[in-house]
This record gives sequence, C-alpha cells and structure tokens, in this order.
Amino acid sequence: MAPVKNVLFIMADQLRADYLGCAGSAALHTPHIDALAAEGVRFTNAFCNAPVCGPSRASFYTGRYVMSHGGNYNNFPLRVDEWTLADHLAPLEVRTALVGKTHMKPDLAGMARLGIDPVSAIGLQLKHTGFEPFEHDDGLHPTPSFDPDMAYNRYLRAHGYVADNPWHDFANSAADTDGQVLSGWSMRHAGLPARVAEEHSETAYMTDRALAFIDAAGDQRWCLHLSYIKPHWPYMAPAPYHALYGPGDIPPANRTEAERAAPHPVTAAFMTHGESQCFAEEECRRTVIPTYMGLIAQIDAHLGRLFEHLKKTGQWDDTLIVFTSDHGDYLGDHWLGEKELFHEESVRIPMILRDPRATADASRGTVSSALVEAIDLVPTFLDALDDGRADRDAAVTRLEGRSLAPLITGAETPWRDAVFAECDFCFRHARRTLGLAPHEARGFMVRTARWKYIYWPRHQAQLFDLANDPGELNDLGGDASHAAVRADMRDRLLSWMALRRNRVTLTDGRIEASTGKAKERGYLFGVW
Repeated sequence: MAPVKNVLFIMADQLRADYLGCAGSAALHTPHIDALAAEGVRFTNAFCNAPVCGPSRASFYTGRYVMSHGGNYNNFPLRVDEWTLADHLAPLEVRTALVGKTHMKPDLAGMARLGIDPVSAIGLQLKHTGFEPFEHDDGLHPTPSFDPDMAYNRYLRAHGYVADNPWHDFANSAADTDGQVLSGWSMRHAGLPARVAEEHSETAYMTDRALAFIDAAGDQRWCLHLSYIKPHWPYMAPAPYHALYGPGDIPPANRTEAERAAPHPVTAAFMTHGESQCFAEEECRRTVIPTYMGLIAQIDAHLGRLFEHLKKTGQWDDTLIVFTSDHGDYLGDHWLGEKELFHEESVRIPMILRDPRATADASRGTVSSALVEAIDLVPTFLDALDDGRADRDAAVTRLEGRSLAPLITGAETPWRDAVFAECDFCFRHARRTLGLAPHEARGFMVRTARWKYIYWPRHQAQLFDLANDPGELNDLGGDASHAAVRADMRDRLLSWMALRRNRVTLTDGRIEASTGKAKERGYLFGVW
C-alpha cells in the first residue's frame, strides 16, 4: 500500500467520547467532525492509557504504556531516552510539528547528565517531546508567573488586549455589568462570554497557526499535531458560543444516590475534591455543561475552515486525519469532577480516523466497536507514512500499540480482546485522605467487551458488568458470586504487566541473531 503524504493529528483536551453529534449527542451540533466520521471510521471503544493529560499524551506520543515510559503524572518528565513519534518518522524525512498543547515536562535533569544544552537543536527537540515547536502553548496559566510572554499573550496584546496576562484577563475571564473582571476559574461565571472576540480566542488562534504551518510546509511531507487547549477548563467561551446551548440541552447526570451513600474508598476520596463538590450541585452542571458544549461547537467550526483549506490546496486527498482527545471529563457523573479514575466518562475517548487512500474506501462511514488504545496511533502513523525507510526493528522493540490499518482496510487480523489504563494520583489530596504513601497511590484497569476490572494496591478491587450495567452504577468488587470473574480479570492484568516492553536497548532482531551463538564467540563453557 502506497504511503500517504501527510498526517493531521488533531487532539481536543478533555473531550468526552459521547459529546459529539456523530456519537449520539441529542443537542450538540458538530457537522464538520461528523462529516469527517462519514469519510472515515469512528471507533466507539477507544481508550486513553491514563485519564490525565501528561501521562495520556506521553502514551499517545511514544506508543507505549505508562508503565513502560514512566511519565506517570503531570510534571513527571518523559525520560530523555524515550523515542517519540518524531523519532520514528525521522528516517522518513517527515516534518513532525506541534501547534498547541503537549502538557509534557522535559527531562532537564537527564539532559544535564548527558551534557545536552536545552537551547541546542537536540535540546529543543527533547524539550518539546520530539516535535518541532511551530507553536507550543499549554495554556492553563492563571497568573503570569508561568509564561506571561507566550506567543498567544503577545498576539492578544497586539490586538488591543492589554494586561500582564491577557490569556487570563481576556481569553478566560468575563466581565460584570460594571466592567469588573470575573475569572473563568470560578465555574459560576461559565455562562458568561469571554472578554475576547471569537476571532482572537485560543481555538481560533491555534487554527490560524495550523493553517500557517501547512502553508509554510509547502511540498514537504509533514505530520502536524494540532492540539487544542479546549474544552478543558477554565470553562469560558467567547460569544456566540457561550450561549449556543442551555440547561435544557444537557443530558441528565449518570449517578445514583447509592453511589454517593456507599462509594468505593478511592472514589470517596475523590468525591471530597473541590471540583467534585462543585459538580455534585445541579446548578454547577447547568451552568458549566452548556459552555463545555459551546467550546466543542467552536472547535468543530474551526476544523471546518481547516478542512476546507486542505481541500482547496489539494491536500485533502493525501492527508490522513485523526481526531481524538487525551481523556474525558466527569462533569458530575458518578458525583465526580475532572477525570483520573476509570469510569467510561473519564477513560473512553473519541477516535475518528480518515485514511484518504482507496484501500480504505470499504470502511468509509463505518463505526467500529474494536477495542483500540491511544498507543495505537504512533504505529498507525508509521504504517501510513512509511516509504520503506522506517526503522522497523526499533518500532517492533519499543512500540506496544498496534497499527489500526487492518481495521481500516478490512484485512483479516486477530485483534486484542482487552484494553488497559493506569492512574497515579500521588500529587492529589485523595492520596492523603486514604493514608497512602506516594508509591501506593496507583490504580490499573483492564476492560474487555463485557467486564471492567480495576485493581487498587491497598483497597478492594472494582468490577463492573458493562453488558448489564453500562452506566457502571453497581460495583461488583465485593460480590461473592463474581469471584471467578475477578480472578480471571486479575490474571489478565498480571499477564499484561509481565509483558511490558522495557528491554529497548537491543532490538528483537539483534537478540534473535545472537541467540545460541555463544560458542562461536569463544565462550566454551559446557564442553566436557
């Protein structure tokens, strides 16, 4: 199969799998994303490998599980020796660039140990997770102490938004009737319009920068990671998107009083967090979720102009496009806010893949229930772009994901029957509530088509029967009649843990070539 020329890797931050028109949302209007799905494959059982920004993205970028790459949580540096997408694409001379967010922390200590200057060409590549930083902007800065001079702030000042940190004061704040700034960090303000014009908002700006990259790349092959900051909090949308939806458009909360009355200890600890306390109140949900939906609609609108540009420039027909998210958002379901735990609202993600080649024509507009993972994208991109020069031995040795190409082309191939995810909540107050040491604050999920099993090192396991309880409202972790199921799922988890690809300094090919050759190299032990 001939390679595609380019890859457009689009990620929205904290976008739930069920908050798209094509995913069945009754009110949300996402025509451009829906049209992408109509030309590709929409995967209904796609999962991130860690429901937190940093570790999830590390798995997306390396094609490896968290246990393997070690970037366990936000602010855990990805080790300097980890291969990322750019490393796998380098032999193909593909320009691998970033516009937007990575939420990755560079391994500055590792760079110092190796004598790598962070501002050198190699240092800058490592600092930006292998990507060329055409526009690296993680957002999420409540004060100017982080990076008050980031490019987006300079852009806002140039357009008349004068402040020490216009990202906060304009793009993520509203104003009362007296003109006083109302911070978007307070969720009670979510229903008000941001103080920035829509054309100057984060989503519009990042789309502009993606268009600039595509035009600058010319005829060069590229892989562009367009990583939107929204709909992640602060939940603040510019007009008119702040008012597109109202309380009547939001789905009812997926939760029961029984969940709150007798929660699992880990869930109970997370229920005490401020975001969970807020979203436990219906007023918060009715205020925030319409804005969350508006932010999604805004992303969709700007993807529309991006897709139109690709069509006008003739690149639509040779560009593979993926649309996904790093994790979901509880939004009050299960009496929780944010993400991090393993309910479907948190760990299941949207995944749409459009392959422009004729070999994918049979799958266009289809929906796949195959179990897929975030780690599958690096091998998928490598397959799509490979012109015969890729280092396949290194890929086989390191990559733990599987190319989605067989699911797109209809090729007969055995597929996985389970997916896995991890969480590390060592930085979260829930750890102290539970009385855990930092290394104990971990959890692991294995999910099959029917069962979801969650292992906590210091607490009872959880089990959900997804066939009979798709909302995950009845925890069977202590149910005696399901002991055999729990044992089987625990065995699956143990087998998965035992097979991680941590031996990466020698390829499997070199190991095979050297096996049984000791005597040829002069090691004569064992001769009588």
